[in-house]
Amino acid sequence: MALPKYKTSRANTHSRRANWKASAVQTAACPNCGAPALPHLACPNCGSFRGRVYRSAIKSAHTK
Repeated sequence: MALPKYKTSRANTHSRRANWKASAVQTAACPNCGAPALPHLACPNCGSFRGRVYRSAIKSAHTK
């Protein structure tokens, strides 16, 4: 079990945590309307997924 003898400095801590970056979400173009949509989910613009149209999927409350 590791037991550090000295306190880790802020510079070492920040430089270690600097590599934890968030990446942008990859989107794919909707084949129905061409709007960007998340893969494996219904399109938020037209509500279609794999050739079917799901009317309940159109415009979620969180989307402006």
